[in-house]
Order: sequence, then C-alpha cells, then structure tokens
Amino acid sequence: MGYDRTIRLRAGFTRTVAAARQALAAQGFGVLTEIDMAATLKAKLGREMEDYLILGACNPQLAERALDVDRGIGLLLPCNVVIRADGPQTVVQALDPAVMVSLTGLDAMAPVADEAARRLDDALTRLAEELDG
Repeated sequence: MGYDRTIRLRAGFTRTVAAARQALAAQGFGVLTEIDMAATLKAKLGREMEDYLILGACNPQLAERALDVDRGIGLLLPCNVVIRADGPQTVVQALDPAVMVSLTGLDAMAPVADEAARRLDDALTRLAEELDG
C-alpha cells in the first residue's frame, strides 16, 4: 500500500507553496506548523538541499472526529503536506489518510479518513488545475 497522494507541477516552488496554502484553506485545512527542511539542514548540518517544506495541515472538524475514535491518533496529526523542488518540477505530497485506518485497525476511523482523503484530493486537484491548467 502506498502512503502518499502526490502531484507533480511545472510551477515554481514559491508559487506552489502559496497556491497550496489557498487550496488547503478552501478545504477547511489550516496550516498549524511549517518546517523548512532546507533551512534546518543548512543551519544545523551545513548541508545544502533543494527547497523542501513540510506543512502541518489540520481540519479541526476531522481532527476532532478522529480523536473521538482513537485518542492516540494524534501521533498521525496534523496531516503532513510536503512541497519540494524536483528538478524543473515542484512535487506536492500529502500523507494518505487511509494510513490512519490501516495503522489503527479501527473500522470506525474509515469515514474520517475517507472525508480527509476527499478533501485533500480536492485540494490537490484544484492546485494542479490552477498551476498547470
């Protein structure tokens, strides 16, 4: 089983980051955390790498429903969305919410994961349409 939902875009990194924030917001996700891996590795290890940003996206209603099913699900929250440069393309990846079901083994988590997947897929589709038309 794969663990990601991925799109590849021709748009540049900075433009993709801004558009991804908007696409996520349109689906009810706020960005709670932001980790600039390129800056972190440069500062801590002196290592250069491509632009690589991890956004911790959260839809509060979905998070509440998931926590009602399993309090330990917080280990998988928020939904991580990676935006990274890959040569002339920018890659956007979201953790597949189905991972919550497979890891917990709780069937009651499936409706939450399905809704989260639908919303993330809609955000990725919107992003691809906006940036790559």
